[in-house]
Amino acid sequence: MIVQQQVLQLSEYSSLYDLIVPKENLLRKINDLIDFNFIYEELQTKYSQTQGRVAECPIKLFKYLLLKVIYTISDVDVVERSR
Repeated sequence: MIVQQQVLQLSEYSSLYDLIVPKENLLRKINDLIDFNFIYEELQTKYSQTQGRVAECPIKLFKYLLLKVIYTISDVDVVERSR
């Protein structure tokens, strides 16, 4: 079952993001330029709307894969670094 995230839950420290991450950072540019909601549309027919457990956010999983490709790191490394 796939459920689209309705509310963005920000950390209490999210205001530091603008201070720490430069405006010209590649990941910031990617996030600003790409609307990742197309992933939900692509997966709509692949998941049951009524059966099964709720899936992990497919956008988060896609972004993990993107980080793996950009930085050529392992699954474990991408999860650890994203925390």
